[in-house]
Amino acid sequence: MKRVAIQGVPGAFHEIAARSYFKDEEIEVVACETFKDLFGRLAKDSDMIGIVAIENTIAGSLLQNHHLLNDSGLCVVGEYKLRIVHNLVALKGQRVEDIKEVHSHPIALMQCEDFLDSHKWIKPVESADTALSAKEIAEEGVMGRAAICSSLAAQQYGMEILEESIETNKRNFTRFLIVCDKWHADELLRGKTINKATLSFTLPHEEGSLAKVLSILSFYHLNLTKIQSLPIIGREWEYQFYITVNFDNYTRYRQALDAVAPLLKDFRNLGEYEAFNQ
Repeated sequence: MKRVAIQGVPGAFHEIAARSYFKDEEIEVVACETFKDLFGRLAKDSDMIGIVAIENTIAGSLLQNHHLLNDSGLCVVGEYKLRIVHNLVALKGQRVEDIKEVHSHPIALMQCEDFLDSHKWIKPVESADTALSAKEIAEEGVMGRAAICSSLAAQQYGMEILEESIETNKRNFTRFLIVCDKWHADELLRGKTINKATLSFTLPHEEGSLAKVLSILSFYHLNLTKIQSLPIIGREWEYQFYITVNFDNYTRYRQALDAVAPLLKDFRNLGEYEAFNQ
């Protein structure tokens, strides 16, 4: 049985993504309080797999996770894109009108802004996690308090869904990366079509250095689907670039890397995997 580390308590969106990605397999979910804890757990147990949120269509990139992935030495072996559906849940026997407070992660509260604006009597309260908010209500038996979380969390903690799909934007997706020790990558990639890669690098302070890199990638017909720059701590005004590329010809993709390599510093191939397509 695969053991998969997630950020958050059982019922979190990370668990939904993990079980969806490994839908044909039985897995054991290992809950980690923070993303730093998750990467630390993977560092201590090379047999464990991790699933990590990397970007959201509304909130943008999870910047800390780019650094954690780059520093971890782990390999990206897959991705999953999950539509985020937020629900208002509470202890059974209550109505929306009975709710005085709603607890959830600040991003979840932000993503349900229209619902909260139309229910002014409900006070939003920030918490560390969506599913944890539901868990705490269930354990403490608090009436008059709701959580914004997944339907899985509501089910696991015996809560009632008072309002379904209260997120403002229904095109709310989070992209997750599946990561593991590089020595187990081949096993997890077996039978997959490799057509996507995540790379990181720095560039010299030269005019047009990034433009040259992008031109070469374009010449080899690589589709740049993501680019993220982050400051390098201790190196003022220098940046680490993270890019994601899609390709339909693996040989041409490798030729592109060879062509661009002389222009790059601190280059790392963080993983080659199959693009999510559903």
